[in-house]
Amino acid sequence: MEALSKLQQARRVVQDFTLNTLAGIEGAFARLVYVASLRDLASGRYEHQGLAALYPEGAVHQALELCHEQIFERILEMPLEKQLEDLRDCLSAMEGGLAAVVSHWRQLEPYRVLLPENAPDYLKELFFSNLRALLEILHEACTSARSDA
Repeated sequence: MEALSKLQQARRVVQDFTLNTLAGIEGAFARLVYVASLRDLASGRYEHQGLAALYPEGAVHQALELCHEQIFERILEMPLEKQLEDLRDCLSAMEGGLAAVVSHWRQLEPYRVLLPENAPDYLKELFFSNLRALLEILHEACTSARSDA
């Protein structure tokens, strides 16, 4: 009976987070960046103050971990064209502008922290490979836009 109660609670946390937080974030990459930012890199624990005020810490962690995995998988299921469009929108909204962010991401690879901890290695490699290719396409587009100006 306790397992069923925990499952129902986790479902409520996911629904709350999805409807009240993720619904306000446009695009899969932006959602991935946001959810990854909720994870403490030292401990791997997910934290969200609003949810923590309403639900037990363990349920919040479990629900955010699940959401992180689902967003990651959805990105990998998207056609590369759609991934490119979504990534462009996400990076364009970041401080510094698209060209600067693309350059930074290409050099320092901060996107490595975006992955769910338990993602299989082959999916991690697929994600990194796709992202490097998408960043190269965006870099070329930014470079040719500057040279055309």
